[in-house]
Amino acid sequence: MEIFHSSKTVVNFVSILNLQFFQSLMKVEVVPHDSTWRSQFEDEAKLIALAFGDNVIDIQHIGSTAIPTIYAKPIIDILVQVKDIAKVDEQSSAMTALGYEIMGEFGIAGRRFFRKHNDQGIRTHHVHIFQINVSEVQRHLAFRDYMIAHPEDALKYSDLKRGLAKQYPEDMEGYVNGKDGFIKEMERKAIAWIRSVRLP
Repeated sequence: MEIFHSSKTVVNFVSILNLQFFQSLMKVEVVPHDSTWRSQFEDEAKLIALAFGDNVIDIQHIGSTAIPTIYAKPIIDILVQVKDIAKVDEQSSAMTALGYEIMGEFGIAGRRFFRKHNDQGIRTHHVHIFQINVSEVQRHLAFRDYMIAHPEDALKYSDLKRGLAKQYPEDMEGYVNGKDGFIKEMERKAIAWIRSVRLP
């Protein structure tokens, strides 16, 4: 029995499989906090520190998986501060050896972004590398610390994400855009809060 009648049919079939695979990677899923996320961060941070050596100043767990009370996409976000961002480009092959894709700035000037997938093609880690003390670093850390210190706002964020994940189960762009206004509002509050707690 002939299954494929032409090369065009084969191409169309392969295209459908590729589309299905791509859509599976873009599936929006948020899950309850996993207590192992912290140890997953710590294990990966050790490898990253070895990869970049004495160029590393600090490695932090950021993003929703770093906030113990909220739902999150199960992707570990890691923030690395370095002495010299240019040296990261020279050392990026060490990240490739750890299974990361090199993504360059990926939309944020001054950043070096890397992402990692498991054997099933599921995204597991994001690494954001910046030169020490740039504004993007302060923004990420302020947001995380504010959310941990303000559980009411953290719960609002968690509920928003759960609702958006149901509304846009296969539309990552819709999910991200839906969070944008709330995140910007929380970032403004976080920066003001950080400044107030640091006052003498």
